[in-house]
Amino acid sequence: MEFIVHDTLSAMAELLSGPLEERPSKVRAMLEPMRSAIPMPGDGVDLHHMGGGFRVDREDPRYLEAVERLVSVDLLGQISSALSSASALLGDFPQPERLQVMFVLGNPDDAYLMDVTGGYYGMGGSGEWLYVVAWPTEENIGRIAYCAVHEFHHNVRFRSVVWDPATVTVGEHVMAEGLAEAFVRELAGPSAMGPWSSRVTGAEFDRAFELTMADIGLQGMQNTPGFVLGDTAAVRFGGQPRGIPDMSGYAVGLHLVDKYLAASGKSAVDCTALPAAEMLVTV
Repeated sequence: MEFIVHDTLSAMAELLSGPLEERPSKVRAMLEPMRSAIPMPGDGVDLHHMGGGFRVDREDPRYLEAVERLVSVDLLGQISSALSSASALLGDFPQPERLQVMFVLGNPDDAYLMDVTGGYYGMGGSGEWLYVVAWPTEENIGRIAYCAVHEFHHNVRFRSVVWDPATVTVGEHVMAEGLAEAFVRELAGPSAMGPWSSRVTGAEFDRAFELTMADIGLQGMQNTPGFVLGDTAAVRFGGQPRGIPDMSGYAVGLHLVDKYLAASGKSAVDCTALPAAEMLVTV
C-alpha cells in the first residue's frame, strides 16, 4: 500500500513566517485536501482551534520553534517509516490501497490537549486519512509517529470487524483502543506507547473498570466515547458524564486485551480482525 504524508511542516513554517492576517486562509488551504474528502460542518479554522491546533489569530514565537524542532527530528519521515513497518506486520489483513496523513501542530496553551491527552492525539480509524495533532515535549516527541500507527491499526481492524455507529458497543470501543496500544507495543516496544493507557491507576482504575464493565454491552457512538475518553471529553463534546476518569478506556481496554492475550497465547497482530465480543468471553 501507499502512504502519503503531507508536508505540513513546510506549510506551517511558511505560514508562521508570514503575516498574521494571512494565516487563517493558509490553514484552510493546508487542510482542504482532507476536508474535501471528509466533509465536516463549520469553518476550517474554528475546527482547527477546537481540535487543539495552534492559534492562527495571535503571534507566538513558540510555534515556529516547535515546527523547526519537528523538522530537525524528521517527524514526517518517522511517521512514514513507522506506518510502513506497521503495514508489513499487518500484511495478512485487508488494508487501504492508499492512506494519507495530515500532521498539525498543537496549541501548548490548550489545557485539554496538554493535560488530558499528553500533548498529542490522532483520528482516522477508517477511510483513507489519518490526522495527528501534537505539541512536541520531551516526553512525547519520540512517540508521535506511533500515534499514527495506533490509528492505522484501527483502520485495518475495521476493514474486517464491523463498526456500525448505531450498534457498536462500549466493549468494542475500549478493546479496540487497548488492542491498538498492544499493537504499538509489539511493533516498537513499551516506550512507543501513548500515555493514555497508563494515565489511570489505582482506585481510579478500579472505579473506571467497574463502571465500564457494568455497561460493556451498551450500544451507540453517542455513548461509547464517554467510556473511552472520560468525563472531561463527554462534557467538552456535549455528551453525558458518567463518573469515568479521563482517558480511562485506554487503560481498561489494554487490561482486558492483555488478559485475553495471556489466556489465548495470541499476539495483538493475531487479534487484529477478532471482534471484541469473542475476546471478552474469556476475560
